[in-house]
Amino acid sequence: MAIHLIVDGYNLIRQSPQLQELDLEDLQLGREALLEQLTAYKKLKGYPITVVFDGTHALPGAQSRDRIRGVEIRFSRMGELADTVIKRMAAREREKALVVSSDGDVKRYARQQGAATIEAADFADKLLQAAYMDLKGAEEDESRGWKPTTRKKGPRRRLSKRQRRNNQRLSKL
Repeated sequence: MAIHLIVDGYNLIRQSPQLQELDLEDLQLGREALLEQLTAYKKLKGYPITVVFDGTHALPGAQSRDRIRGVEIRFSRMGELADTVIKRMAAREREKALVVSSDGDVKRYARQQGAATIEAADFADKLLQAAYMDLKGAEEDESRGWKPTTRKKGPRRRLSKRQRRNNQRLSKL
């Protein structure tokens, strides 16, 4: 099953220290830097990515939809929040969606619809790793090897089906 990343744009920018510095300098610089990181991530992983921004901060005359190097960009309509657009997309995509946001309401709604969620700060770390891998031209090492342990794991410690499915999708990032 393919994963569709739905990114809360300004939320991710403000959760990433590197992007936040650019955002404080100029809003457009923060957006451009985020798009560069997302394209590097898409190049490495190949997942479809949609980044959603609030339309109130859009450039004058900007389209509500655009595509830059394979990353779809959406601006919400005037008077509509990006959270509403993200919720609508999560409801449509359901199990295929992975929502990147630190907004509790958005994450709760996405989980109710069956979508996986990840904190924006955690995903920002993954974007930095992808940028590093893109620079080095290396592939991410999937095998971490077996580590011996005496810790017992039994059925009573098993996560719920929803949490296992969420963890499985997150492991593909």
